[in-house]
Amino acid sequence: MKFGVYNAILHHLSLDDALDQVAALGLDGMEVNSGGFLPPVHLPVDEILRSDAAADAYRRRFEDRGLEILGLNCNGNPLNPDPAIGPEDAEDIKRSIRAAAALGQTRVVTMSGLPASDPGGKYPAWNVNTWGSHALDSLEWQWDRLAEFWEPVDALARENGVKVALELHPQNLVFNPPTIKRLVDRIGATNIGVELDASHLFWQLMDPVACVRWLGGLTFHAAAKDIRINRENCEIAGVLDERFRRLSPEEKRTNMGGDEYVNEWPQDSSWDFVTVGVGHGASYWAEFLRALSEVECSTGETLCVNIEHEDTSMSVQDGLRLATNTLHEAAELAGLR
Repeated sequence: MKFGVYNAILHHLSLDDALDQVAALGLDGMEVNSGGFLPPVHLPVDEILRSDAAADAYRRRFEDRGLEILGLNCNGNPLNPDPAIGPEDAEDIKRSIRAAAALGQTRVVTMSGLPASDPGGKYPAWNVNTWGSHALDSLEWQWDRLAEFWEPVDALARENGVKVALELHPQNLVFNPPTIKRLVDRIGATNIGVELDASHLFWQLMDPVACVRWLGGLTFHAAAKDIRINRENCEIAGVLDERFRRLSPEEKRTNMGGDEYVNEWPQDSSWDFVTVGVGHGASYWAEFLRALSEVECSTGETLCVNIEHEDTSMSVQDGLRLATNTLHEAAELAGLR
């Protein structure tokens, strides 16, 4: 098992400076953004696709520091009905698969995507708690679109010796273990599985350890990210809290493609992303690592667990240091290090 950092939190640094920070933490490597919602700041995708020499030179920048590339990440919405977003995110996934192969990588992390509710829909629509028959009509139409997209992508991944790990992320059709199993069974996928990001399972009241064991060999990759439930707020607003605020063009905001931007998190939130070790201690993460180790034993493949830092209450340096220390302590408790 290898531990690393997903580089999105280090995009403000040059690649060399980012790698130096990861090496100083005593980690094994870095998962690199390759497109989707965020631009590939640290990865010259076009150069790597054009030139074996460029791919070799890129790998050496990691190897010179005793690090490895621990997967590519192009989280986005390839099924977005907005023509300025969906097609570009879809192409980023395909390019990332080819770039991973050029770099000797076997993992590409992304999301399943979310289409509109129906053929004339303008915005992605997430059908949950589908007690009305129209919701199931919509969901069936959406799943047809999902299968149409992912079946050829699965074939592309297979041809390139790459496995695509879908993050179980809300506002995607694949957001929990039953939905990834449904996709794999429907299209007969061989190279599509899961990136097990514990944080999104925590706030939906799932148990990431139980999910890993239920998924077994469909667990391809993992993210170390934690959450904290704010009970006094959650008791009133619930975990499906939609009290986000739209940011104006004059405010600092993150573009997600086209004319879509990230909204501001609720001030009195029901839950928050926190640094690994704040929401759940090392003993819990030890159980998580044990479950991942069981997958390694059954598949014979090494899994990567990459820290994703989104704790706004803590600096990047402090957050990564605490997360790294927690993972290392958890690995010792689990008897893995």
